[in-house]
Amino acid sequence: MKTIGIFYGSSSGVTENVAKRIAAKLGVAEADIHDVASASANEAEKYEAVLLGSSTWGAGDLQDDWYGFLDNLKSADLSGKLVALFGCGDSSSFSDTFCDAIGTIHKELSATGCKFIGAVDAGDYSYDDSTAVSNGKFAGLALDEVNEDYKTDGRIDAWIAQLRTEGIE
Repeated sequence: MKTIGIFYGSSSGVTENVAKRIAAKLGVAEADIHDVASASANEAEKYEAVLLGSSTWGAGDLQDDWYGFLDNLKSADLSGKLVALFGCGDSSSFSDTFCDAIGTIHKELSATGCKFIGAVDAGDYSYDDSTAVSNGKFAGLALDEVNEDYKTDGRIDAWIAQLRTEGIE
């Protein structure tokens, strides 16, 4: 099994909760779950697979703690690492920027040599636009805990099964 680190940014606790739920389903230890508000981006280098989670705020913005962390993460050695993204957004009130934060992270890390896994078909979602979508797929797992929380467990389970087929374990 690959070593897995989970890094998340959370302002209201929703993304933190999702990160811990994903960790529990993957068997990731508490010590390998990192809040980007206090984590060093270089910590990502010690893992073979890295899961990165952010909520989306305002007009498609990253969660605040991600800005400095992401700048540093771009300088870390991610070459050859598996990277999977997950994000929380509001597909109703912010339908035109739904889960844009994971699109931003994907774009910013695209030149680091990492291998992205876990893109999710966007067909099961109701939203108007998202920079996280390319060729009909979200760059990672998109969750709406505001309007579609009843779908979260199923989406997480399907995503984890997909990550396993894409080499995370």
